[in-house]
Amino acid sequence: MIVEYIRYDIPAQDADAFEAGYAKAGLNLDASPHCMGYELSRCLDEASCYILRIEWDSVEGHMQGFRRSGEFQQFFSAIKPWVSRILEMRHYERIATGKTKAP
Repeated sequence: MIVEYIRYDIPAQDADAFEAGYAKAGLNLDASPHCMGYELSRCLDEASCYILRIEWDSVEGHMQGFRRSGEFQQFFSAIKPWVSRILEMRHYERIATGKTKAP
């Protein structure tokens, strides 16, 4: 499994539309057999900063499987207005993990 991180800078006036777009796009991630999970987070210190974290079965599953699927076309359509707001997009290999504690 690999983890993709995408950092966005979204102006305050676009925040609601951005979050709604990702709510719609998330349905396509849910439908992909290559997506193991995802989360969208908004920075508390700087509200225009968002991070999307997606767990993929592999780089190939993401790049060849998902990106060549019908799910990707619908996903991209939902997030297309914000692609130009991407600051960074990278794949990472998980090295260590810890316990996730409930709040």
